[in-house]
Amino acid sequence: MIEIKCGTMEEKIIKILQKKYPITIEQMKGELKVSRAIIERELKKLQARGILILEPLPDRTFIRLLRNDFRFIGRRHQYKFIKRKRGKVEIKEEDKDDIMFG
Repeated sequence: MIEIKCGTMEEKIIKILQKKYPITIEQMKGELKVSRAIIERELKKLQARGILILEPLPDRTFIRLLRNDFRFIGRRHQYKFIKRKRGKVEIKEEDKDDIMFG
């Protein structure tokens, strides 16, 4: 069982690979909205760990997942901030003894 920390780029890549197959590096770049260099660096790390393999072709590079025994550890993060509703704020009227109202 391979443990992957939640909230990392590795987790995002693995979850995309589990949903979509086959996928190229360019498609992965569009899904994650990060540069190709960052994706290639993360993919090479995962390839060194034996999790996936890169299959280069003349015009594109496909990513193939080798293992499926993952365990995601850590707390789940909320993707979008939730606004909490507050009651109406009372507007305090100041004394009208200012210079303007002299």
